[in-house]
Amino acid sequence: MNTVEEENPEFWRSQARKTLQSALDRKLNTNVAKNILFFLGDGMGITTYTAARILKGQLQNQTGEETVMTMDTFPHVGLAKTYSVDFQIADSAATATAYLCGVKTNLNTIGVNAAARNGICKTQKGNEVTSILKWAKDAGKSVGIVTSTRVQHATPATSYAHSASRKWYSDADVPAGAKKDGCTDISSQLLKNVDIDVIIGGGRKYMTPQYTKDPEYPTDFSARGKRKDKRNLIEEWKSMKRGKVAHYVWNKSDFDAVNPENTDYLMALFEPGDLRFEEERDPKMDPSIVETTEKAIRILQKNPKGFFLLVEGGRIDQAHHAGRGYMALHETVAFDNAIAKGLELTKEHETLTVVMADHSHPFTLNGFPFRGQSILGKSPLWGIDMLPYTTLMYGNGPGYKIRNGTRPDLRNVNTKTKDYVQVSAAPTESTTHSGEDVAVLARGPMAHLFQGVNEQNYIAHAMGYAACVGADLRHCQTQPTHDPDRNRAGAAAHVSVALLFSLLLTLTLLM
Repeated sequence: MNTVEEENPEFWRSQARKTLQSALDRKLNTNVAKNILFFLGDGMGITTYTAARILKGQLQNQTGEETVMTMDTFPHVGLAKTYSVDFQIADSAATATAYLCGVKTNLNTIGVNAAARNGICKTQKGNEVTSILKWAKDAGKSVGIVTSTRVQHATPATSYAHSASRKWYSDADVPAGAKKDGCTDISSQLLKNVDIDVIIGGGRKYMTPQYTKDPEYPTDFSARGKRKDKRNLIEEWKSMKRGKVAHYVWNKSDFDAVNPENTDYLMALFEPGDLRFEEERDPKMDPSIVETTEKAIRILQKNPKGFFLLVEGGRIDQAHHAGRGYMALHETVAFDNAIAKGLELTKEHETLTVVMADHSHPFTLNGFPFRGQSILGKSPLWGIDMLPYTTLMYGNGPGYKIRNGTRPDLRNVNTKTKDYVQVSAAPTESTTHSGEDVAVLARGPMAHLFQGVNEQNYIAHAMGYAACVGADLRHCQTQPTHDPDRNRAGAAAHVSVALLFSLLLTLTLLM
């Protein structure tokens, strides 16, 4: 840390002047968005965002606090209220229905409005709501989902499925009564509801018949197929794509061999369930979220009408549920790197990029640590019980460690390892979510719509308006196209008309 430089007030004044001038020079981009890149950090609350920024800098041998993440460069920022219709603190299913479908709903339900009830199939019928992914497909755009979880998990599933229960991953998970009432599992809807061009994540075992051996873990019984209806959805997907260049892959070598330039469809399922944490990923078997994001964009961007891509950093949330701050922050850093790749591969004048979280966790950054101190370390100030505590802690979770009224002594404990579980104030098997507002960051066409404090369901409507997909098409009826070639052609036409008018006027005067 260059303390001498920062002790000079001109350092801060100069920095502020540059930031101010950048804000003054900013021009609103009112183009129609050809593409939408939507990055969803599951469980990436403000504390996670801040702590990940510090970690990213410290991984680069900086103090960390002053680090600029890719997310930090987005000029338009707002907040979204995350409550669901029935709960003060929501889950990923209810929140996904809000920001993808534009309608708030009840806990544990996906792609249905609040008239549907959790787990009750009969209430699902007639209450389905569609997502912006479908709106984009209906408008002729290519669409895709990339996730670090299973592709049937709440966030990606909401883009294509309608279910009274987020847990109905395969038909084996759907109760007999629900089947009788006509409800189908999420995996089967992945093939049926929307023609998705790119599907990348995990979840192989929900796609294959019961007891089918997994190609990567043939001796692992828990990795075997789950379906009781004997359907092999992977093979069905392949059959549906005959006549197209379609690839199904489950490992990195096959994934790397997929040529985006001549690929129409890609289904890549790298694990039986969720993908591995970035810090535990085998780079020889599974690509990173940066690599999967790049492949998806390169396939989708061939469509002259544009694309919609949902990229979910889904294991941020799962690390928090396990009380593992190390893993949650490293997942967030990887997510930020994927955002950087997305910006690198697209053009800002035609691509609306939105980054947000669905909800937060009871994760705190506390204790007056010194500047540049490891974000995964301990506060220099100890408690009144004369014991140290970590900078990062949880309000509840599996890290509750009070025994006989005494906290654990962390003086000789390494709290910077990937397996360390942060201390929590209340004992729960899994850390819950928390209910504070989450950040929404945007850049590109109509990014200025994403500011202020809004209901979470507003996000889908703002994205739809910007790209002229869905019900509200006013923007494309009043704004010029994003296509510079077409704009030049239009300008040339105006010049031609002006010259013709001038010639006619001259001839009239001569007559």
